[in-house]
Amino acid sequence: MARKTGKRGAGGTPAVRALAAAGLPFSEHPYEHDPDHPSFGMEAAEALGLDPDSVFKTLLAEVDAAFVVAVLPVTAQLDLKALAGVVGGKRATLARPADAERVTGYVVGGISPLGQRRPLLTVVDSSAEALETMYVSGGRRGFDLGVAPADLIALTRATVASVTAPAR
Repeated sequence: MARKTGKRGAGGTPAVRALAAAGLPFSEHPYEHDPDHPSFGMEAAEALGLDPDSVFKTLLAEVDAAFVVAVLPVTAQLDLKALAGVVGGKRATLARPADAERVTGYVVGGISPLGQRRPLLTVVDSSAEALETMYVSGGRRGFDLGVAPADLIALTRATVASVTAPAR
């Protein structure tokens, strides 16, 4: 069950605190995490009864030795070449899980684009702009946040671009 928090709460995860501190409206969507589910993002969509195209995953990549956050639908694959091009780099690789956890301050499967340890260059897939609400990890497994794409983009100072690979 979603709970509107908007400007109220200062507790919760760093992602919740970041949205609350910015005074932006959002909704909280906790669900029972299944450690055996093969996909964190698809698990969230299924558990919350959401269109999977509105649920976004947060991936950390290294582009020319700099960390970059990519936010894209859970139904899509990250196009590393496109991501590198968007940020003016030559080569991108996915960050190792241990690096992703260390850099963001979140555990894999619960990495939020909001409230990370330090601001990182962020790219949000352009498909988000067609949505009224997008859902991203709230900072722990089994917890998503619903937020207007424009608010997430503004708060993370993200670049918006197509960074998904063509369907195979």
